[in-house]
Amino acid sequence: MSETRVKQKVREFYDQVGWQTVSDGLYQNARYEDLRPVSREYIHRCHLRVNRHLAPQGRFLLDAGSGPVQYPEYLTYSQGYRYRVCADISILALREARKRLGDHGLFVVADVANLPFRADVFEGVVSLHTLHHLPLNEQKQAYHELYRVLTPGRSLAVVNGWTDSPLMRRFGWLVNLMETIGKWIARLRGKEKATPRNDGKTAVPVKATPTGTFVEKLDAAWLRRELAELSPQIWVWRSVSVRFLRAVIHRLLAGRLWLRLLYALEERFPHYFGEKGQYPLIVIDKPKGS
Repeated sequence: MSETRVKQKVREFYDQVGWQTVSDGLYQNARYEDLRPVSREYIHRCHLRVNRHLAPQGRFLLDAGSGPVQYPEYLTYSQGYRYRVCADISILALREARKRLGDHGLFVVADVANLPFRADVFEGVVSLHTLHHLPLNEQKQAYHELYRVLTPGRSLAVVNGWTDSPLMRRFGWLVNLMETIGKWIARLRGKEKATPRNDGKTAVPVKATPTGTFVEKLDAAWLRRELAELSPQIWVWRSVSVRFLRAVIHRLLAGRLWLRLLYALEERFPHYFGEKGQYPLIVIDKPKGS
């Protein structure tokens, strides 16, 4: 698939599906997150980690691939800035972001790998779950673009996802086991729905697989090799996947306590969990005078 077609597919998905409001102010794209009460505190604290790596105030903060700024924690990133500049290829996303930001926001239709801004203009830069929608060669270009527009002496923060998380691979057996147990329990409680076959008879229940956008992610070795001149730092944003959370973490199994323990471990070993976990927080500093 060509790079132009990839971006077109991403735009179409978010305009037609991802940023459509479904209920209670949530977007359809929220189905890719674990919003259950048992995980809420952990998710909230992970979102706030981004603030540690941004300058607390400035004139312009760039949100590259802003979407609709869908979670309340995202608003905190630009609280000390005069303007939050939202750049996204989805017009619908920018319209939704305007509803949340009002006069605090500036809105630009833009490709994050080819930003239409001059160099050194933003005192802070964030990009959340966006670059993995690009082919790997354009991911590298996008990092350089974010660096180019960043003011010297400031930092940029990117939340991305590894293609193959060693930590999640190690605990794959647990996820599979808990998903199997969950299906048994659902079947016993009569909550698992069956899918009709073509002959009209009842079929064995199947799990629907959500379809989304193009995703080509990376690993720590790729990041260090391709961005060596930018000296990226790999911190943890969140070490476990949504699938892990939904399968393993439950209120009746002291899920909130286990997540507090996990968060404490991530805080104690942020680089280990950043490299081995599911979602790294990649921070790049731009030296003064560069």
